[in-house]
Amino acid sequence: MRRLSLFVVFATCAQAQVTAVRFGRLIDARGEVHRDAVVVVEHDRITKVGSGDAAVPAGATIVDLRQYTGLPGLIDVHTHMTFWWDPNLGTRPWAQLGTLGPQVTTFMAQENARKTLETGVTTVRDLGSSDYDDIAMRDLINRGAMIGPRMFVAGYGLHVNASPIRPGTSSTPDPGTADGIAEVQRVARQQIAAGADWIKVYGSTGSDRDTSGYETFTYEEMKAAADVAHFAGKRIAIHSYGPAGAKAAVRAGAESVEHAIDMDDSTLTEMVRRGTVYVPTVDHNRYYIAHRAEYGYTEADSTALTEYVRRNMATLRRAIRARVKIAMGSDAVFTGFGENTRELDRFVEAGMTPIQAIATATTTAASLLGMDQELGAIAPGYYADMIAVEGDPVTDITSVTHHVRWVMKAGRVVVDKH
Repeated sequence: MRRLSLFVVFATCAQAQVTAVRFGRLIDARGEVHRDAVVVVEHDRITKVGSGDAAVPAGATIVDLRQYTGLPGLIDVHTHMTFWWDPNLGTRPWAQLGTLGPQVTTFMAQENARKTLETGVTTVRDLGSSDYDDIAMRDLINRGAMIGPRMFVAGYGLHVNASPIRPGTSSTPDPGTADGIAEVQRVARQQIAAGADWIKVYGSTGSDRDTSGYETFTYEEMKAAADVAHFAGKRIAIHSYGPAGAKAAVRAGAESVEHAIDMDDSTLTEMVRRGTVYVPTVDHNRYYIAHRAEYGYTEADSTALTEYVRRNMATLRRAIRARVKIAMGSDAVFTGFGENTRELDRFVEAGMTPIQAIATATTTAASLLGMDQELGAIAPGYYADMIAVEGDPVTDITSVTHHVRWVMKAGRVVVDKH
C-alpha cells in the first residue's frame, strides 16, 4: 500500500479507470462512522463504498489515507469568490473592489479558489459579483481551465437605488439596481439571461462594518424576484441583516435567508414549515474584527461588529432549538478565503454537535443547492468529492476547521498535505 506523491496522484487519478481511496475511518452522510473504509472512484464519480482489503478492486490505483478520517467534500453556501485584494497597491479592500478590471480580477481570484479548496470546500454558492466575473470563473473551472471549487453563481445581486439623481450629471446605473416590481422582474431576468444559477436580493441594508438592517425591498418586490427565479427553475437567496426583511423574505418564498438577527418566533416557525434555510454567517463578522487593521476599521466599528455577533449567535441558538434548517456560509471576501469553514466552530459553540455542524456543510447545503443526489455524501453515484482530516470530527470540530490534509474534487486530487 504505497503513498503517492501529489504529481503521481494527479496523473493516475486522471488516467486510471479505477482508484481506491482508503481511510482509517469514514463519516458518511448520516454521520455514521465506518472503519477501514474503501471508496472506489471511477472518473469523477464514486462507484462503491466498502471496507478492508477485499473491497479494493484488482488493478486499482490505491490512495492510502488510513491515518486520517474521510468526509464528504464541504459546501460553502455564501462566498464572494471574485472579491480579491492586492495589498501592494496601497488601497483598502473595499476601496480597491472593482478597480482592477474583470480580466485581472477573474485571473487573480484563482488565489481565493485555491485557498477555499485547502479548507476542504469543494463546492460554493457565490452570491454576488461584478461584470459577471463569477460566471466567467464558474465556466473556466467547469471546463478545467482553472482549478477551484464547483461554483453556483448569482451574477449581480439585486438592490434598491442608493444614489440620488443630480442635475447636470449622468451615469450608468449599477446593473443590479432595481426599484419597483417591474424593475425587479427585469433585473432578475437579466441575471438569468447572463447565466446565473441563483438570484440574490439585498433585502436590507448591512454589509462589512455597516450592521444596520433596515428593510429595503418590499414583500411584493421580493416576491416578484422569487416568482421570476422559480418560473425559470432557479432559486433565490435574500440578504437581510434585520428581522423585518427576513420575515418578508420567508413569506416571499426565498430558499435561504442570509445573516438575519432577531428573527421572532413566528418567522422561525414559518421557516420550519416552508423548509427555508437559515445561513447565519456569524463568523464573517468575527473575521472583520480580527482583520480590522486591513480594512481600516475603528474601535467603534469593532464594538458594533462584536454586538452584532452576539445577537447573531443568540438568533442562531434559537433557530437550532426551533429546528430550522441551517447551512454553512462563510460570506468570505478578500483575505477571508482560507477561513471558509470557521463558521462550523460557531455552530458548535451555539449548541450543535460536531456531526450536526458537519451536516450544515454537506447534506443540508447540498439539498439547498438541489444537488442532494450528487453532492454532500460519500455514496455510489455521487461526485467523488472527499476530504481527509487529522483528528476525530465526531468529538472535535477543529479537526475539520483546522486540520484538512487532503482534498479530492470530482475524482482529482486538488490538495495533498499528508
